[in-house]
Amino acid sequence: MSKPIVILGISAFYHDSAAALLVDGEIIAAAQEERFTRKKHDPSFPSQSIQYVLEESGFLLSDVTAVSFYDKPLLKFERLLETYHIFSPLGLTSFLSAIPVWIKEKLFLKKLIKDELKKIGAFTGTLYFPEHHLSHAASAFYPSPFETAGILTLDGVGEWATTTIGKGENNSLSILKEIHFPHSLGLLYSAFTYYCGFKVNSGEYKLMGLAPYGDPRSEQTKTFKRKIETTLIDIRDDGSFLLNMPYFNYTTGLTMTKNNKWTKLFNLPKRQPESDLSQDYMNLALAIQQVTEEIVIKLAKTTKKITGCEHLVLAGGVALNCVANGKLLNEKTFKSIWIQPAAGDAGGALGAAQAVWHISLNNPRKMTVSEKPIKETNSPSSPTVNSTTYIDSMKGSYLGPSFSNEIVEKMANRLQAPLSRDNNFNTLCKTIADYLESGQVVGWFQGRLEFGPRALGGRSILADPRNADMQKKLNLKIKYREGFRPFAPAILATDLNEYFDIDQESPYMLLVAPVHKKRLTPRPANYQKLSLYERLYQTRSEIQSITHVDNSARIQTVHKETNPKFSELLEAFKAKTGCPILINTSFNVRGEPIVCTPEDAYRCFMRTEMDILVINNCVFIKSEQPSWDDKSVWREEFVLD
Repeated sequence: MSKPIVILGISAFYHDSAAALLVDGEIIAAAQEERFTRKKHDPSFPSQSIQYVLEESGFLLSDVTAVSFYDKPLLKFERLLETYHIFSPLGLTSFLSAIPVWIKEKLFLKKLIKDELKKIGAFTGTLYFPEHHLSHAASAFYPSPFETAGILTLDGVGEWATTTIGKGENNSLSILKEIHFPHSLGLLYSAFTYYCGFKVNSGEYKLMGLAPYGDPRSEQTKTFKRKIETTLIDIRDDGSFLLNMPYFNYTTGLTMTKNNKWTKLFNLPKRQPESDLSQDYMNLALAIQQVTEEIVIKLAKTTKKITGCEHLVLAGGVALNCVANGKLLNEKTFKSIWIQPAAGDAGGALGAAQAVWHISLNNPRKMTVSEKPIKETNSPSSPTVNSTTYIDSMKGSYLGPSFSNEIVEKMANRLQAPLSRDNNFNTLCKTIADYLESGQVVGWFQGRLEFGPRALGGRSILADPRNADMQKKLNLKIKYREGFRPFAPAILATDLNEYFDIDQESPYMLLVAPVHKKRLTPRPANYQKLSLYERLYQTRSEIQSITHVDNSARIQTVHKETNPKFSELLEAFKAKTGCPILINTSFNVRGEPIVCTPEDAYRCFMRTEMDILVINNCVFIKSEQPSWDDKSVWREEFVLD
């Protein structure tokens, strides 16, 4: 028997560091470093992630054939130097801040990686450095369910590229068109994130969630959009674009925008973080969201024209804009689209490993064929291609660590935390469905941790979407975040079209679609004149707490094949209530990563107003737990500052 080929992919040193492991081309494990270190968007070398993926696979670092880093640091350094040269003498402060770090660390990244790997084990294999957007493209195409597909990657910036169009066919991948820095759709969106008072590289979700509060009929919204398209960005018919750089500061400064110019352009000052949100900023958020959607749709049409492909795959941070994805799907330019669930930099680790396996080592793809026929939906998890039904190879994106009941019970004993255990999972689900139906909030911890930014039923907080007060409760008493932010529905895939106007499944919560009209409640005539929170708490549908103010929802379809336990809970809730939907939000509070371990989950449970915690077959009830003030049962790291 030949020795397995083990490839370790790594992303690090910007944000969302991660590691992924392939064994003979199969995705075995992948995880983000933040889940272990508990530092949100941790950019450090992913030592703990690497140790985890090796342990999950059963291999040692000495068994690894190749390590692949997700970009080319020397090419990125070239871009940095050329940018400072072009814009000199501007940018001295930024130059003095960035260059010493590069000279000391990043310029010698090959040595740094080898030194860090030595701390884990002995690595004698080959080190690869595929380009950043090639890693994104590989992460989008190779795990997808398509033999052939157009590829569109969009983010802030890699080395030089910010947007690429490519084509994947069997095991080959070609990048055909690129847009280069400083012209970037990702950085444009981040500039508006910054100007609207949110944090760059994490607040883009908030800007997207704020946009539906904007008034599309308002003259202000239309003026904002016109000024963006005439002053800030020149958009061509094919979707390519140029930014008007005198309005931006990210090339040479430490901020995103030239605030004085933006204030004059929009007659609106930069919003201060955490300050009240006026209608002006809601309309500005809507305007940039509309511009983003138009660009994405135009680029997708160009991808179709260049490649001639019937299917599209997406990756890069902009591919996490699920509203734009939904609008793109609705255009029907392609038969179906598939989005890498870890579309940001974390997914670059997976793409880097796959680029080595398929491109450098020229190994064929092993397409996974569905065991049963499906209806012709061209869904992302199981589209029909060439009369053969394929499914993607992401394993539902459940690629992180899992924990046994024995580990959970040991934790409970140490923390003196009372629990009950039901080894019959069917009856357990019926019990939890009763709790949910009665209005209680459940922390749900099952199986392997999700890879990517979305909780998909492995590490989730769940609640009843029919409860009109639940959206407010979850935001303010569980998540401790801004009250305007929406929540997503998890729905049994078989019931999708009964509740949502969408013709493609959405297993990774990366598509937004309208709630079906028959589920909606008529709006009052003065709806757009109401304040933000008056609109938010206005009754809109029978599944109120997952229906956003524009009657849309960010959908997760749940499948028995990839998550049988979550599917069983949804079936139990449907049997109890007639509703096949639960609110599904990530198991964390604001400012923290999604929980990884049972201890992370219990700590989050005790710090919030969650009612029930379910870890595997073990159930913790809040009213039965020891007082949080009794610090004697907690190890030092569980005590809050």
